Amino acid sequence: MISVNTTTVAAIDLGSNSFHLIIARVSEDHFQIIDNMREMVRLAAGLDDDNNLDQDSRQRALDCLSRFGQRLQNIPEESVRIVGTNTLRKASNSREFLKEAEAAVGYPIEIIAGVEEARMIYLGVSHSRPNSSKKSLVVDIGGGSTEIIVGQHFEPQRMESLYMGCVSFSKRYFADGEITPQKIESARMAAHLELQPHAVKYSRGKWSQAVGASGTIKSIREIVQANGWSESGISYAGLIKLVQAFRACGSIDNLKIAGLKSERKAVIVGGAVVLLAIFEALDIEVMAVSDWALREGVIYDMLGRDEQENVRARTISSLLQRYHIDREQAERVVHSSKEIFKQVKEPWELSKKRLKSLLEWASLLHEIGLDIAHSQYHRHGSYLLENSDLPGFSRQEQQQLAFLVLSHRRKIPIQLLKQCRKSEQLFMSRLIVVLRLSILIHRSHHQSDCHLDVVVNNDEVNLRFTKGWLDEHPLTRADLEQESKYLVAAGFVLNFS
Repeated sequence: MISVNTTTVAAIDLGSNSFHLIIARVSEDHFQIIDNMREMVRLAAGLDDDNNLDQDSRQRALDCLSRFGQRLQNIPEESVRIVGTNTLRKASNSREFLKEAEAAVGYPIEIIAGVEEARMIYLGVSHSRPNSSKKSLVVDIGGGSTEIIVGQHFEPQRMESLYMGCVSFSKRYFADGEITPQKIESARMAAHLELQPHAVKYSRGKWSQAVGASGTIKSIREIVQANGWSESGISYAGLIKLVQAFRACGSIDNLKIAGLKSERKAVIVGGAVVLLAIFEALDIEVMAVSDWALREGVIYDMLGRDEQENVRARTISSLLQRYHIDREQAERVVHSSKEIFKQVKEPWELSKKRLKSLLEWASLLHEIGLDIAHSQYHRHGSYLLENSDLPGFSRQEQQQLAFLVLSHRRKIPIQLLKQCRKSEQLFMSRLIVVLRLSILIHRSHHQSDCHLDVVVNNDEVNLRFTKGWLDEHPLTRADLEQESKYLVAAGFVLNFS
């Protein structure tokens, strides 16, 4: 959360093609960009057949982040947000890379889901346009994915993240540098197949204006306007002429077209064919172009933190309803978890607001897996939370939430805990203890009348119940005796009286 006294904020977008940094000066609920940096890293080009990032692409990324980190010096951590997109979502070795990347830049990095990326892209684009009651289609072609959004004012209403981008399509269809009619048609048809399930929901009747964003679309705008193929923005006719010009060149090495920058040559053909398929599938005649996109949306998301909390609250509420969670039981567990958290947060160093929120979400959703099956429902719940699209949540937050739900009953998965980043292991293990005790008290699904004092000393947890209460509740005593065995395996000592 940004400090009220903060006047400078920064955002980094770790795209599949380029890394972008913007630094902005805040004034009330608006900001002015005072510095920006951009480097074409082409991270997606470094994915091998097993979706591992190769050493060259990792080194390019780390070198870039080291330079960004120097520029960010003296900006507080809460005023900087770094988000990773499609390639880092896809990379098998992203966890290992993130450790190196965070060390290089000096700040935490979040990997965001495709739908969350789409939400923040729309937030950035909508703030760059005149506020209008008209519905807009927003398209952002990145290196590894393409986001399409329909929204009104500053609110996205429908969002998709598609597995096609300028780097991935260029690598797949034009890797040898040859540009032939057959390759263009193969790429175009592949893009149409990706769009087909969504074409009706995003076609022209669902919006009044189309707006494009990010490097590929901005580059195409520069080319079609430099050659007189479009008067403003990008027209369908101009886009056809551009693709025809690429085909006439015959190869990427021979691409010599006004407005095309040399650094874009390797990926522009794949990006243009993706955009052509989008124009055709969604019946777009002309597309305006925004100079703002994800990174500006990240800044607005930071400034509008109350709205971000609203997005998360809506997501949690939707899950409660969709999976028929017992709300009364969930609220009982939330109440107890807050009471225990209040007593342990100082000695256990859990004072960050996001940890309290994480515990509350896990308390609300711990029974989500019951809608699948009672047997192993903690595993079903964990899977749902890790793999669902959860607007407002980063990938790491989803993984932490999923791990808490996985760990709320039976044996604590110690080996999985050890796979967490070292900075996370301690607070995650302590949140697990708080969650498990809160659930144990309400195992009967009735309101507990006990008063519980909790005192912790490092890994020792001491519970003191109202005198005589445990004698009146022998099942709870038995549960606590079993729980003490589970916690010992996780390195905790549980005492109760």
